Amino acid sequence: MTSSELWTRTTAERYDAEESEMSSAAVLGPTLAFLAELAGDGRALEFAIGTGRVGVPLRERGVPVSGIELSEHMAAVLRRKADEAALPVAVGDMATTVVPGKFSLVYLVYNTITNLLTQDEQVACFRNAARHLAPGGRFVIELGVPPLRFLPPGQVAVPFDVSERHLGFDTFDLAEQILVSHHFTRDDDGRYRRGHSRHRYAWPAELDLMARIAGLELERRIADWDGTPFTQDSPKHVSVWRKPV
Repeated sequence: MTSSELWTRTTAERYDAEESEMSSAAVLGPTLAFLAELAGDGRALEFAIGTGRVGVPLRERGVPVSGIELSEHMAAVLRRKADEAALPVAVGDMATTVVPGKFSLVYLVYNTITNLLTQDEQVACFRNAARHLAPGGRFVIELGVPPLRFLPPGQVAVPFDVSERHLGFDTFDLAEQILVSHHFTRDDDGRYRRGHSRHRYAWPAELDLMARIAGLELERRIADWDGTPFTQDSPKHVSVWRKPV
């Protein structure tokens, strides 16, 4: 077991509804096209596959997909969409769990590597990706750039969503590279529900070093799934590392 926080049954049941925007065609279309192109004729493995937001439609595009998921509750929601024969899922942590076979693509989307709360575990995640890749295969991560430029001296909180139904902000422990995402979500009855989750943020250069430790080489880094160039002002990145032939 890694330091990742477990998703509860209640959170798993709400997840798809609360992340409906992330499941829209506008968001998923470029994501699926990018991943399908990298997978080619090979197999894909999704670390932290969750409820199958990406894995299920990628499988429907004809890419054989397997998954690793720490939360049995999240995996149970996925099972309503695809059975084990169509999309095998191993319940376990993404840093150490091994599934059979080799893959042309391993991917980890939507900031999920930050669920591993230590640098050692994040390095182990890269090593686990390399372990599953066939020579020439790719490891892809989608991750936000830590928004520390928004922190004036003495401030430790940065809002990331202020809307009618949701207030979200991150608080930072700069010494430990830990952020806590706080959520206040308004339900239909008008009451607010509070939630929070811990994450270990990492800079792109730190991820590149983790990749080198795992024997992977940076192939490209872009700002989004559409291929926008990555700059110092990009709020997130999609990075691709390749296992040498």
